[in-house]
Amino acid sequence: MITIRNRGLQEYVPLWREMQTFTDTRDETTPDELWFTEHPPVFTMGLNADEEHLLTPGDIPVVQIDRGGQVTYHGPGQLMVYPLIDLKRANLGVRTLVTALEQSIVDFVADYDIEAIARPDAPGVYVEDKKLASVGLRIRRGASFHGMALNVEVELEPFSRINPCGYADLQMTDLQRLGIDLQLEDAAEKLLPHFLRHLGLSVS
Repeated sequence: MITIRNRGLQEYVPLWREMQTFTDTRDETTPDELWFTEHPPVFTMGLNADEEHLLTPGDIPVVQIDRGGQVTYHGPGQLMVYPLIDLKRANLGVRTLVTALEQSIVDFVADYDIEAIARPDAPGVYVEDKKLASVGLRIRRGASFHGMALNVEVELEPFSRINPCGYADLQMTDLQRLGIDLQLEDAAEKLLPHFLRHLGLSVS
């Protein structure tokens, strides 16, 4: 069982701190949660991110955080999917969770006759070599936080100010540009059943 929380537009750092607190204070009885949200413009740098991939951030704030991966951009029109799951209790491996996140996007866009793939060499979901969704997790005390960013209808210009996920010249895309016209909350609603199915979860 998992509790779904639609958090709306949230400043990045306070919500990140909230995820940390949730993870650090949970016990064996704490229900798992899945948070849907979006953030004002921000660049986030993973634990081992190389600053050479941060090209010209300009007026967008840069935050060093505790997930894996390099630098990425979050902003309005991007659906953030944060699974706060006790992996040990759920008997899930990290790879299983990453695959579930990626495949939920692949299946979701397949409903609209769009072919997407996950790449083993570069986590995330791609359509014709353009990146649609990015994945970056942190596991602490046997539980997951951070998660996945799905571009729904997002301004792509900020991605040109970085090497997204550490890849120079990586092109990004979003659902709108692929011909899938959905509001953020509708995208979350249509994505959710695929994610639950891949992890064998139900909504509490």
